[in-house]
Amino acid sequence: MRVSSRAVIIENGKLLTMFRRKIKEGKTMEYFVIPGGGLEEGESLEENVTRELKEEMNIDIKVLGYLGYREDEKTKEHYFHCEIKNGTPELGGEELDRMTNENYYQPMFVDISELNKINILGTNFVNKAIHKQYENIIND
Repeated sequence: MRVSSRAVIIENGKLLTMFRRKIKEGKTMEYFVIPGGGLEEGESLEENVTRELKEEMNIDIKVLGYLGYREDEKTKEHYFHCEIKNGTPELGGEELDRMTNENYYQPMFVDISELNKINILGTNFVNKAIHKQYENIIND
């Protein structure tokens, strides 16, 4: 099972997301993800989310609280309420290296009121972040 950490960052009523477009066999899929990525060996979940946001979006973050996790048969995603300490989101890391017309990435702020109109998972954690409903962290 792939374990990852994701950062719920809300600024001025907008959620920081990564917009994705994949074109495969002539079919276009467009969706948004809450930024983050896979846990590396020996890394805590907080270290994971901090590293991933630095790599993917060139920003330094502060973890404010743990929001919980979602799990399916392939993945377990841990969500953290975070804020940007330094930097402006811009594409970096593996995502920048892998980007093509068929595999597109773009950091994007989406208005909280529009989340029900886009293809994105984990919006229940956005609501928890807004209300600062933190949980005790469960490390894997």
